Amino acid sequence: MMRLAVVLWAVAATTLAGIFIIIVLVVPSLAEHDAKLILPAALSGALIAAPISYAIAKKLTSLPEA
Repeated sequence: MMRLAVVLWAVAATTLAGIFIIIVLVVPSLAEHDAKLILPAALSGALIAAPISYAIAKKLTSLPEA
């Protein structure tokens, strides 16, 4: 299950980090401080992806085999 969670994390982390970075760049009040906010946005996307990928991996491994 852990290998599946790591693969899912790689996909989810890049997706969430990209979404958070785009939010920083698009919102005018955040874009004023983009040099300081891009790295924390990317890191928080990677951190938030960890429990999400673990939960999805757990759910996928508990499905009955066809």
